[in-house]
Amino acid sequence: MKKSFLRVLSTGVLTGMLTMGAVMPVWAAEYTTKELRIQAGSTSAYINGSKQAIAKPYKAKGVTMVPVGVFKKAFGSEIRLEKNDVVKVKEGPHTVTLTIGSPIAWVDGVKKEMGAAPKMVNGVLMVPLRPVAAGIGATLAPSSSGEVVIRLLQTDDSVDEDEGGIDLDAGKTRIGNSYYGWSINYPADLMVLQTGEQERMMTFGSADSSYYLEVYVSDQDVALDSDDMLQQLVQEAKQSGDTVLDRESVAKGKTPYARIVVKDTDGMLWEMRQYINNGRQYDVYLADYDAMNYKDLNKRAAFLNSFQPTYVQSDRTIKDLSTVDNGMRTAWNDDYGIELSVPAGWSMDNTQMTYESKNGAFLQMRVTSAPAGATVKDWSGQLDKWMRETFTPESYEPIRSFTIDVSGETAEVNEFRYNFGDGWQTEFDVLLQKNGYRYYAEYTFPEEQTEDREWFERVMNSVVIDFDTVSDNFGQLDEDPYLTDKTKTLTRTSKRYHYSVDIPRYWTAYNDRFEYSPVVYTFTGGQFSIGVNEDQSVEMTVSQLREAYEEAAKTRKNFKLLNSGETTIAGVPAFSFTYHELDNGVPYTGQQIVFEQNGMTYTITTGLNDANKTDVQNAALEKAVKSFTFTK
Repeated sequence: MKKSFLRVLSTGVLTGMLTMGAVMPVWAAEYTTKELRIQAGSTSAYINGSKQAIAKPYKAKGVTMVPVGVFKKAFGSEIRLEKNDVVKVKEGPHTVTLTIGSPIAWVDGVKKEMGAAPKMVNGVLMVPLRPVAAGIGATLAPSSSGEVVIRLLQTDDSVDEDEGGIDLDAGKTRIGNSYYGWSINYPADLMVLQTGEQERMMTFGSADSSYYLEVYVSDQDVALDSDDMLQQLVQEAKQSGDTVLDRESVAKGKTPYARIVVKDTDGMLWEMRQYINNGRQYDVYLADYDAMNYKDLNKRAAFLNSFQPTYVQSDRTIKDLSTVDNGMRTAWNDDYGIELSVPAGWSMDNTQMTYESKNGAFLQMRVTSAPAGATVKDWSGQLDKWMRETFTPESYEPIRSFTIDVSGETAEVNEFRYNFGDGWQTEFDVLLQKNGYRYYAEYTFPEEQTEDREWFERVMNSVVIDFDTVSDNFGQLDEDPYLTDKTKTLTRTSKRYHYSVDIPRYWTAYNDRFEYSPVVYTFTGGQFSIGVNEDQSVEMTVSQLREAYEEAAKTRKNFKLLNSGETTIAGVPAFSFTYHELDNGVPYTGQQIVFEQNGMTYTITTGLNDANKTDVQNAALEKAVKSFTFTK
């Protein structure tokens, strides 16, 4: 009967029947079409014409992922969590069964491949839109504005507006973080307020705003006993201007800890605790908004005593706040439509798409426009040429080229090694070109760290790119900075200091405000700067530099003054110092040229690593120095 009614609506027969005074079946009046309009990247959805805020949909492997709760919001679908990771979405006679982490769904008992797996993102379950919507009997169609319009014919029942859709707290009596290894009791009134510093900091509050809780985790390699921790807490309180009201060192039990009660400068009473376990320090802060006396915090003792700097993975009663999955954390950039996973301990800058480990491994993603008619082979050859112009032959070695699959597309990978002088680095350059844009990933690590080589494969397997996003958000982008012609320059001038200089376009400006001093540029393996002093003579500057270099030659084992003497620059007399030094294991040659004009003392400073002293780089540096000219 539903199919018959849909056919009547779609063919326009309904209008004719009403016009002729036909009597509609009783069941027809009980049905309405409910509508959901949703768009990847937008935190707003239109539900039956009403704009509502939702968790932001995104695309994974080309599949639009939406919060499962929108089906409950829009259509009143029943959503049920079973066995911790099985979710059922029920609508009338239809049931869609999903498993968190699996791309396989069961729709009314029939196995379906969804293309992407349901995933928890910041406490919200995200599911594939199309297979779930189709599974409950809805229709989907794109709109001209880029939205997906989902319509479902159903009885006009009331809709529950709870976006959460499922009760993820059912049976949870503790809450914690499996990656950072801690847990605490989970009272019914506790709410998660904020997560920061990649989950190192988590804050909570009570539903009635009577107390506030913060847990902060940091690395601690030094073994401290409870007395040491107490001293740390007291020192921290004093530095903050707090008054310590009570203190205790607890050495008994499985995990020693220290605690203090303080009154802060606003009169708020806090209890602070500190634990150390497995190389991590756990600081727990609880503020009681109603406490008037330090003894009032005793009513929170049982709650604070439940804190443990451990997490039992097998304990299903703990609600896990960690987003770390199999040792990796999700990263993304909505502007470029890129999602990936990186090792959980790495720093993350999603805006610049740079990710870095403490031991020197580094990843950067970049999107640029592809030159008309250019191929990936052309691109690869240009990058190799750039490296050969940047590193001396003994400091750069290509290893191999191969292809991998990245988000359903074939990408070329170039593996090579290079050495600034302090050890060999391995680098993988991943090159993918599609729809007029280039997607580039640079992954580098100290070559002795074999575990980082294994991470490369896992990271690249996780990359998902929505290739339509860049063309939607951008027009012409910059070219790859590594492909900039090293012979091209840009003339920069300073009106205040009356000079001009030609700067190679491939250099990176560290400080390029030419009306101030100094201006500084860097490039791979080198640097260039111009400083101007209006208060010191050239004679005094040269004298101070000579003394500094003589002292360095005596006291610094790896420092050697190669030469010093008179020269000429921009048509005026100058004095030059050239030296060689080992800086953190990297050998380089530096030069300072000092000269004077109209009461101003100028100092041009250059530096170039031995490993990067190629003919091309050396010529660019010398050309910049010689281009210095005085202006009126």
